Amino acid sequence: MQEKDAIFSQIDWGPLEEFLRLDDITDISYSNGGQIWLKTLSKGVQKVERPAINNALMEKIAFQCANTMGKTFNMAHPFLDAESVELRLNFVHDSIATNGIAVLIRKTPAKIRLNREKLINEKYVSEDLLDFLIECVHGHANIIVAGETGSGKTELVKYLASNTKEDEKIITIEDTLELHLDRIFPGRDIVAMKTNNIASYTEVLVTCMRQNPIWILLSEVRSAEAVLAVRNSISSGHHILSTIHADKASSIPMRMYSLLESNLEVEQFLSTIHRYVQIGIYVKGYLSQELGRFQREIMEICEFYVDDDNKPKSNIIFKKSMDGKFTLQNPTNHLRDYLAIQGVILKDNIFRTDEAPKAVNPTNSMPSMAIPKKIETI
Repeated sequence: MQEKDAIFSQIDWGPLEEFLRLDDITDISYSNGGQIWLKTLSKGVQKVERPAINNALMEKIAFQCANTMGKTFNMAHPFLDAESVELRLNFVHDSIATNGIAVLIRKTPAKIRLNREKLINEKYVSEDLLDFLIECVHGHANIIVAGETGSGKTELVKYLASNTKEDEKIITIEDTLELHLDRIFPGRDIVAMKTNNIASYTEVLVTCMRQNPIWILLSEVRSAEAVLAVRNSISSGHHILSTIHADKASSIPMRMYSLLESNLEVEQFLSTIHRYVQIGIYVKGYLSQELGRFQREIMEICEFYVDDDNKPKSNIIFKKSMDGKFTLQNPTNHLRDYLAIQGVILKDNIFRTDEAPKAVNPTNSMPSMAIPKKIETI
């Protein structure tokens, strides 16, 4: 655990300290009277055996966290959320979790875990596609990253944000702090805003607009209010990076509509999103038998636009299937023109699609998913 995470500096973590100090571990889950499951960057979800980590220890830590946060944790108040700079903790009292106190600890360090070399060497994305995405950032394209829980959406957004220009002001809006761009780039013009019971997404966004940002980074789009925040941000001329739960990039606009829970006409809403969101990315995490580690990989990149009749359209630039086959095609003139206005000129045949078949089955095809294994040591 980082020394500067002073809020919980007086808490005695006991044998949990081992896991808090390992950068490879992102989540620690405790349940069922002593089971410990770790989510790691290299091996996915793993179970470990630590007899010293038991209900008594977890209850002690819960009470310490409650005292630190000025909260109560008992039968009358059976849920506890505690948050510091780089840790988020959730406790469920054993009066509710009847098989023993349940705890989830998520680590959100102020660092960017991804870099160009890592992305390419670990087959996260090809060099051509990575260069294209960075060009989209330089050209102020609005980008939303989709994926399941634990797929690495936030880490990808942090990497993309690291490619924004140094003189471009960034405002982050989150309900739980995970991006930490203000701490990663202390010399940049970055404002980190946090929503709460007093300041809603809508209220924070209004204030955000008055701060005159170039980029607005919204935490995960998971509510009607967040969808409206995205729509209002992009329609007012600001540029966004955000994340959403979706099973493919091309379904992002419809997923946003399903969260809206309103009577707004579907095609009208989709036209707005397709007009103002240029790029959707789908990233997947899985345990690779071939590579012998947990693999995160961009599986789909989709371009959104509206045609001359104001109809929402999609162009799937890249898509990879579970058998390793992929399709690749160049962006349309709609995206080219948008980026050109921002001073970014794409090559005519950026992916050299005339040099190779459109559908390819590479030698490094994706293996089938595997069941996490039990391990004894980390």
